[in-house]
Amino acid sequence: MNEDNHSLTRFILIGFMDHPDLKTVLFVVFFAIYLITMVRNLGLVALIFMEHRLHTLMYIFLGNLALMDSCCSCAITPKMLENFFSEDRMISLYECMAQFYFLCLAETADCFLLAAMAYDRYVAICSPLQYHTMMSKKLSIQMTIGAYIAGNLHSMFQVVLLLRLVFCGSHQINHFFCDVLPLYRLSCVNPYINELMILIFAGSVQIFSIAMSYLCILFTIFKMKSKQGRGKALSTCASHFLSVSIFYGSLLFMYIQPSSVKERDKDTPVAICYTLVIPLLNPFIYGLRNQEVISYEKNYEEEKTS
Repeated sequence: MNEDNHSLTRFILIGFMDHPDLKTVLFVVFFAIYLITMVRNLGLVALIFMEHRLHTLMYIFLGNLALMDSCCSCAITPKMLENFFSEDRMISLYECMAQFYFLCLAETADCFLLAAMAYDRYVAICSPLQYHTMMSKKLSIQMTIGAYIAGNLHSMFQVVLLLRLVFCGSHQINHFFCDVLPLYRLSCVNPYINELMILIFAGSVQIFSIAMSYLCILFTIFKMKSKQGRGKALSTCASHFLSVSIFYGSLLFMYIQPSSVKERDKDTPVAICYTLVIPLLNPFIYGLRNQEVISYEKNYEEEKTS
């Protein structure tokens, strides 16, 4: 058995192989998603970086969120597009770990950035007079750096846990990228510790902080006597709430259910949601609803054409 275990240094990604007749269509669709995602997210990062009037707390978080969405898309999509027309669809163990590392980094940093944005909205709505005292630029930078540190530490921790597993039997990963659940199914070692760590990291600090922030926000909003005030407050956090609901909903559905490791049918559609669709939608959810971003984008377009 040991020889077989050590021989599994390469895997085959067999995601989307069930419909070979659709590979051209899928390639075009996913390439278009990738292109739009990169242009919109990196464009938003560049706009926030160049426009000094956008150097506010929320835009610091938003720019870094767009950067991490670009990282997530870069970690997954190029290899997936290559595999549509690849004959072997092979990926080495270390390439697999590297792909998962950058995906985990992006997703974890996203979680902490969304938690920071939730706290920012909580202070803005629940304690508006103390906003500039409680949410300083220094604190927002510290939160952002903390998100990157947490993302790196969590990614390294999860990769180390993955490397303790012994992979045997089939070398086919029933997915379009190296994710933990398909790898658990190939393991000869019980991945209980790995599952427990995902549950702890994915379901504790970030979800609790966001849930508490939004419960306080909703409680404060519904206590307002003015309908106009309630509407304005709800519109302030509506885009963030939509993004958080989609992102955390798909992650919870994917990883937190007790039967997550055993179920296979949901892997691909749910993974498409949080690795491809959400990075595509975030700049539209945040940017296109924000009049400041729209006006600055129009100004830059007019400067280029003039």
